Amino acid sequence: MAKRAMVLIDEELCTGCGDCVPSCAEGAIQIIDGKAKLVADNLCDGLGACLGDCPEGAITVVEREAEEYNEHAVEEHLQKLKKKEDQAHAPAACGCPGSLMMNFDEPADAPAAGGEGVSGPSALRQWPIQLHLVSPTAPYFEGADVLLAADCTAFAMGGFHNNHLKGKSLAVACPKLDQGQEIYQQKLVAMIDQSKINTLTVMIMEVPCCAGLVQLASQAVSMAGRKVPLKKITVGLRGDVLGEDWI
Repeated sequence: MAKRAMVLIDEELCTGCGDCVPSCAEGAIQIIDGKAKLVADNLCDGLGACLGDCPEGAITVVEREAEEYNEHAVEEHLQKLKKKEDQAHAPAACGCPGSLMMNFDEPADAPAAGGEGVSGPSALRQWPIQLHLVSPTAPYFEGADVLLAADCTAFAMGGFHNNHLKGKSLAVACPKLDQGQEIYQQKLVAMIDQSKINTLTVMIMEVPCCAGLVQLASQAVSMAGRKVPLKKITVGLRGDVLGEDWI
């Protein structure tokens, strides 16, 4: 091994937002256990294309002992990532209940919310809802208003179903803990271009790591051939809406 320029990620500063992942053409940076990590030294060319995409300044380029950059290893790594992406788009084998596509009818004569032991009706129109599991070309996304919600938002908001989910198709994701977020971006592009969704609303918590979901959606909108309106809703830790803006 010899000394060469290498990317260094400060895990203390990293929030796991994932903004740096798509900017690394070699796929050398991935979100693992909620933090951006360099997968292998021989995948990093040391040019630092990811530097400008880190909002926390957690990425620098240093000179240290490292394996030589290996284009063949990069090619194999990118093929593995592509295979994972293709598998995520493929229909679930054997109709696994966790991934089986279902489109629900609108609830009829549902009980009103309120009263002990009485809950309001669910506004959920489909299954599955996790972004890794949904098909971007599922019938319930065709021409739909889509809500992309960070995992925690529904738990924080008392009126999530009635005030925000009603009439929309749903996908949920965590920009801090979920891996393979490049697949998320491709699925959103497919929703826009192939399913021709009407609008995309991204709902996030006020914590910094959640901003990565807005960044991912913004990039997908920019990459898509069609243009769709994009809205951001920011939710406070106590469930109040702190901001609602078209971006």
